[in-house]
Amino acid sequence: MPQIRAERLIRLDPATAFAFSQTTGAFRLSWDPFISSQEFQGSATHAGKGVRTRTRSRLGLLMISEYVSYTPPKNVGMTMVKGPWFFTTFGGGWRFTADDVGTKAVWKYTFSCRPALLRPVMERIGSWLLGREIEKRIEAFARACENQALVAEFRTVMDSPSRE
Repeated sequence: MPQIRAERLIRLDPATAFAFSQTTGAFRLSWDPFISSQEFQGSATHAGKGVRTRTRSRLGLLMISEYVSYTPPKNVGMTMVKGPWFFTTFGGGWRFTADDVGTKAVWKYTFSCRPALLRPVMERIGSWLLGREIEKRIEAFARACENQALVAEFRTVMDSPSRE
């Protein structure tokens, strides 16, 4: 089963980097080049273990995924519940660890493809495509974390008494 990995050094503390990565709505769309929409499913209003999200990629693909781990400020893991026909399985994990100058962010995708007869070719193509996407995504995240105005806006929202 292929695993795609990308990492960056983020010049924020792990708690801030983690929380920034878990933003939703318009704020998330301001930095995340992968998604065009994302919403919690059911009655959920915040991320957490067992919570499901509906995400549409900018390529138009739709996936329902579930948080299988949610341990602020260290890591988050999700698995596909329903998604594009060509994935048998898909999972993602983001890990944040303290570093001398901030946070080491490591993001991984693990997946398998179908149909079985085409799996070797599809997984090579998928590794290449997802490798490009995860690199673009973590690079955009790192740039957003370096944007002082965006980080200040994020901190204002996080410190707001009206925040749920």
